[in-house]
Amino acid sequence: MPAAASAASASAAPALVATDLDGTLIRDDGTVSGRTRAALRRAEAAGALVVLVTGRPTRVMADIVARTGVRGRAICGNGAVLYDTDTGVVSGRRCLDATTATRLARQIRALLPDACFAVESGAAFGREAGFLTAWPDEKETVADVEELIAALPATKLLVRRAGKPMAEHLTRIAALAGADAVVTTSSLDLVEISGAGVSKAVALAELAAAAGVEPSQTVAFGDMPNDLPMLAWAGHAVAVANAHPDVLAAADEVTASNDDDGVALVLERLFPSAFAPDPSAVPASPPSAVPPSAGPPSASPPSHGAP
Repeated sequence: MPAAASAASASAAPALVATDLDGTLIRDDGTVSGRTRAALRRAEAAGALVVLVTGRPTRVMADIVARTGVRGRAICGNGAVLYDTDTGVVSGRRCLDATTATRLARQIRALLPDACFAVESGAAFGREAGFLTAWPDEKETVADVEELIAALPATKLLVRRAGKPMAEHLTRIAALAGADAVVTTSSLDLVEISGAGVSKAVALAELAAAAGVEPSQTVAFGDMPNDLPMLAWAGHAVAVANAHPDVLAAADEVTASNDDDGVALVLERLFPSAFAPDPSAVPASPPSAVPPSAGPPSASPPSHGAP
């Protein structure tokens, strides 16, 4: 976006605030700061629709939603799931075709013999024994990937190689997917595969249209490549300072890091109010990266938005 257009977008209070969670709104220690929660409340009090747009599955949303204080709709699974944060009900879901998922699993394993897979299916989760996840699930299914695909409607097919970087393989996997699926990443050691046409941008555009909001009335925040479609759609795109280089390059504005309340800094500017709560009086939430019932995370690198 040209600098003049970006400045104009940033000068008016937006009607829609869309923000990623892990690596963007949430600090690296898993907390949500008091300042950030106060800024989100300020935006909602001014009449803006605040939407959490995340790669997370719905099974790990309740805790973090409570800590942000945001109510209403959330977009999960990189755009595959529309989730009501008040009721916990899923009102829309787009799954990866099982035939496509099976084909890709076979082709990826031929390309990368040490690849391990997992399947996200909203509230359900299944993984191969070698797949390391940041969000263990007591009810998870452990089986071969083709068994998982047959048993669980996949909102995402996940690929890891025991913590090894996956960035160099992303383009080749995307080529295998072609038009049948969407390939992206929210963590350097992870590839995420969704159904054809699924993205944060598509889901957000549909939600915005239903609310009568234009892209030009939207500010979006993100940090990883899975946020790029959403940032391209929004009238004003903001990257946190710790973002992936591709996100930093695509953003209209770079704010402070997630650990330094970057989202709050922008929202305080866009929604000035003499009656806003004093953020210093609001304590930070306790860590929320792992659901309390899930136990400690498995030994795997940090993951932004996906297990």
